[in-house]
Amino acid sequence: MSTVERLADDLAAGRTTAEALVEECLERIADPAGEGARACTEVDADGARAEARRIDALRREGRAPSRYAGIPVSVKDLFDVAGQVTRAGSRVLDGPPAERDATAVARWREAGLIPVARTNMTEFAYSGLGINPHYGTPRNPWDRERGRIPGGSSSGAAVSVTDGMAHGALGTDTGGSCRIPAAMCGITGFKPTQSRVPRDGMVPLSETLDTVGVLARSVTCCAVLTAILAGIEPTAPPALAAPPRLAVPRNYVHDGVEPAVADAFERALGRLADAGADVVDVTVPELDAIADLNAAGGFAAAESWAWHRDLIAARAGEYDPRVLVRIRRGEALGPGDVERLHARRRELIEGARRALDGFDAFLAPTVPMVAPPLDAFDDDEEYGRLNLLALRNPTVVNVLDGCSLSVPMHDEGEPPTGLMISALGGQDRQVLSVGAWIEERL
Repeated sequence: MSTVERLADDLAAGRTTAEALVEECLERIADPAGEGARACTEVDADGARAEARRIDALRREGRAPSRYAGIPVSVKDLFDVAGQVTRAGSRVLDGPPAERDATAVARWREAGLIPVARTNMTEFAYSGLGINPHYGTPRNPWDRERGRIPGGSSSGAAVSVTDGMAHGALGTDTGGSCRIPAAMCGITGFKPTQSRVPRDGMVPLSETLDTVGVLARSVTCCAVLTAILAGIEPTAPPALAAPPRLAVPRNYVHDGVEPAVADAFERALGRLADAGADVVDVTVPELDAIADLNAAGGFAAAESWAWHRDLIAARAGEYDPRVLVRIRRGEALGPGDVERLHARRRELIEGARRALDGFDAFLAPTVPMVAPPLDAFDDDEEYGRLNLLALRNPTVVNVLDGCSLSVPMHDEGEPPTGLMISALGGQDRQVLSVGAWIEERL
């Protein structure tokens, strides 16, 4: 599987065309032995082919809109795409097609990227597992015969990249929804600082925490794709001048970590230290307070209930019951509760800033477990436990308004696991540079 940089080079050199790339992706989606039917909720084959022919003609004339023009991508079913219905992985949003693209989609189009499909997701993005009872659950590329979850909520986005249905995926990240499936499926996911990419034209889960993010095959892929979304010049992350200084919080994020994840994480730390990184164990007390912040449902419950209240009154029976129960937790949260959440969040951000001062990034396992099998979720209680565990570590960064990468840290033949590389808000370029340095050494 090629990175976007390699594909851009191939397009520039004439070794491939946008039309050929689109056809390859459409073939992967349509493969009856593959996951296309579960990973993609809508495929725009005709539109993608027409756009590919247009891009190829522009490139022959020397007028391609960017060096990445012609690369096929996928779009999470949370974003408006002109002419398509935005269902958010649900059966209750069956209204008219969108009149215009979400800004994120429009910016990718302006650069010449070609959306080939809408991707499946947890209904309304309200779970970190990726299970969808309405459209099916795409199988994780690891141990596909057994059948394991892909992680969520950007489940189809991850599988579209791992299976070659797209070369980058537009996702969202409210509590890890780009990074969890990236970690579980063995690719790279990036949550930028929330303010970096406009969020108009997407179905919200939590206005406070929702972030537009990407999933792709490398840190540089994520840097390029996110830069386009942010409306800035897409470039590879600048190289570090010296090995980074890395904080490793030893509280909260290591509770209940499975042995396969713990072993891969400690091995990764050893490799980074051997390469010259200053790896320092720390305690960040603010992390221990995050569970209490979310105990009654937190921002996601309060803000999703406000958005869904009328829909639930009319069509509650059509929701995924496991999503519905989480949204309904917000019914008990009033304006005063939400204001207290905001005040406490500000305190946690400031405290974490002091605790992490002087470090280039902080590290943790992205997810404390490897992808569980689908049959582990027959029981509602186990579903709830595993969902909270999957979300716990990446949610830290959303609460702290930070930016965060997940990069693969497993060796060949091992279950996919992710190393989470994070910093507080506004340090996106630094996190991407640290991530590229780490990626090369792992």
